[in-house]
Amino acid sequence: MNLIKSLLLIFITLIYNTMNSQTSIYDLSITGIDGKEIKISDFKDKNILFVNVASKCGFTGQYEGLQKLHEKYKSNLVVIGVPSNEFGGQEPGTSQQIASFCSDKYDVSFIMTEKVKVKGSEQHPLYKWLTNKDLNMVSNSTVKWNFQKYLINEKGEFVNYWYSFTKPLSEKITKYL
Repeated sequence: MNLIKSLLLIFITLIYNTMNSQTSIYDLSITGIDGKEIKISDFKDKNILFVNVASKCGFTGQYEGLQKLHEKYKSNLVVIGVPSNEFGGQEPGTSQQIASFCSDKYDVSFIMTEKVKVKGSEQHPLYKWLTNKDLNMVSNSTVKWNFQKYLINEKGEFVNYWYSFTKPLSEKITKYL
């Protein structure tokens, strides 16, 4: 009987520790396109839209919609563009080249990060959280192409994700803002 009680206590302790060791989105950070750390915790109480972006993609025009979304909802939404070169080599530039392109062509003023891996064995921890149900507690996903969008609510909870064909100002996204 004591063995059963001991095993039960160990099991309960393991479950408790597992439940309390879940990584919050607010525990994560990513390097900005300017080389400075971006702490996701700085955006508590705001919705956050993460979008993997590329400058030589058929969806690159969505920068315009992302900028409009940023301007329209900036009081309660943070848009974060995350350059990635994993889909057809469509983001080959350096951080400086990417920043210049976004500024010159689309007058982007929302946050941009350094170029990262959004899938595979070198996937950035942010994208591990966004794509893994064990971490975000809602959904598993795979980043399929550039301009896939992930929305986090003002409490740091995963809301949903949308593939490239969903435009930034789509009601699918704005209904949550």
